[in-house]
Amino acid sequence: MARFGLPALLCTLAVLSAALLAAELKSKSCSEVRRLYVSKGFNKNDAPLHEINGDHLKICPQGSTCCSEEMEEKYSLQSKEDFKSVVSEQCDHLQAVFASRYKKFDEFFKELLENAEKSLNDMFVKTYGHLYMQNSELFKDLFVELKRYYVVGNVNLEEMLNDFWARLLERMFRLVNSQYHFTDEYLECVSKYTEQLKPFGDVPRKLKLQVTRAFVAARTFAQGLAVAGDVVSKVSVVNPTAQCTHALLKMIYCSHCQGLVTVKPCYNYCSNIMRGCLANQGDLDFEWNNFIDAMLMVAERLEGPFNIESVMDPIDVKISDAIMNMQDNSVQVSQKVFQGCGPPKPLPAGRVSRSISESAFSARFRPHHPEERPTTAAGTSLDRLVTDVKEKLKQAKKFWSSLPSNVCNDERMAAGNSNEDDCWNGKGKSRYLFAVTGNGLANQGNNPEVQVDTSKPDILILRQIMALRVMTSKMKNAYNGNDVDFFDISDESSGEGSGSGCEYQQCPSEFDYNATDHSGKSANEKADSAGVRPGTQAYLLTVFCILFLVMQREWR
Repeated sequence: MARFGLPALLCTLAVLSAALLAAELKSKSCSEVRRLYVSKGFNKNDAPLHEINGDHLKICPQGSTCCSEEMEEKYSLQSKEDFKSVVSEQCDHLQAVFASRYKKFDEFFKELLENAEKSLNDMFVKTYGHLYMQNSELFKDLFVELKRYYVVGNVNLEEMLNDFWARLLERMFRLVNSQYHFTDEYLECVSKYTEQLKPFGDVPRKLKLQVTRAFVAARTFAQGLAVAGDVVSKVSVVNPTAQCTHALLKMIYCSHCQGLVTVKPCYNYCSNIMRGCLANQGDLDFEWNNFIDAMLMVAERLEGPFNIESVMDPIDVKISDAIMNMQDNSVQVSQKVFQGCGPPKPLPAGRVSRSISESAFSARFRPHHPEERPTTAAGTSLDRLVTDVKEKLKQAKKFWSSLPSNVCNDERMAAGNSNEDDCWNGKGKSRYLFAVTGNGLANQGNNPEVQVDTSKPDILILRQIMALRVMTSKMKNAYNGNDVDFFDISDESSGEGSGSGCEYQQCPSEFDYNATDHSGKSANEKADSAGVRPGTQAYLLTVFCILFLVMQREWR
């Protein structure tokens, strides 16, 4: 019995050793790592079939590994592209929203002007006939200037409208006094009495305020949509630093080197890396939120007293009302002009009768029914457009401070918040123990995953911050009814009634601007949290001053 005991024991040990060896060889297989590596288009010869010594690895954990030196290098490039792709996807959606809404607004405003001009032309041809045709260039010039203001700016709306009424007074003064000869100098004298005599009643004053406020708000709002899309487009192109790329490699692919191909990065681990890699983008958030708030305030104006649709749709009626006022008051107006400018020279008897027959101005305005008037442009209405954009603007608030979390919410980038124990923490499959750092450049000094130089803000981001500040300033002026480029608005802007542009709601004397977010932080507190350290304020101030001059020209 003893003779058979030793050989049996040795045989048993041999079988167990063979089984353990087979299990060990199986556990060290890199076949799945290799398969996934090849699926990304990489050379299969780079990937070992079984674990190898990892002393060659520079970023990923050393020891036994499934990654060769070539694999680590290619994974590093791939992690950089993965990061850029996910960030781009997040930003592209927002950029597309602003681009599509800008296109709709632009189409609407341009078509609204075309409809208003056509409506006026059709109505005046029917009402005033040949007399209007002889003077139609006056009205055409009005719409040319309105379109030019909307498209390129550089038009003082108040001066342009004053000039329109002065020219209209000259034309009508000739028509109602066709028995006299008027020189250009005399007519220039007549135009000087426009404000004093008010030959067109109160229409010019009211229309000037309504048109100025509506056009300034419409143009500034459309420009704001364009600027927002441009800012997002430029910021979405991220170029990770070397330190960020190392952290991305470690987070996304170093787990593969250990054979943990199905284990995703811990959510908080991902959050720290994204906040480090997107530190400069986080500094956009404060100015971005101010800009969004200003856009929402102007949107409310567009829905109410500065509604360009309600101003342009009946503009033909308003101008015709002014013409009727001039007709009704022509005798009194003429007498006062003759007193101020001197008696005019009568035409010879033969020319008087011919002139009167040619220019008799007895036509009266015949109102059209509302249903005959176009009420929409571009297949929609301003109210519908504004309602839609307001919803999108609210969703876009805090976009940049939320960007790191939104990237990590992508299932390709990290495990969910609920899976805190079975996730990759940069070293192995275990819970991630570090706290999540704050957003913004200044908060990255203590980031445990990404080394960030907090003393060097990104110049591209600073330019976008300045662009947002310039646009926010324009929004504040538009909200108050002030021309963005020409601030010398008539003193009558504080008047009452429909001429004030605020007949349905009270207009505050200044922009009611609240720089406190929903969490109750003040502007100074948010500046601190956004990454503005006292040591860098002098540097930032100098850069902002230079950028301000550049951006004034760029967004003018």
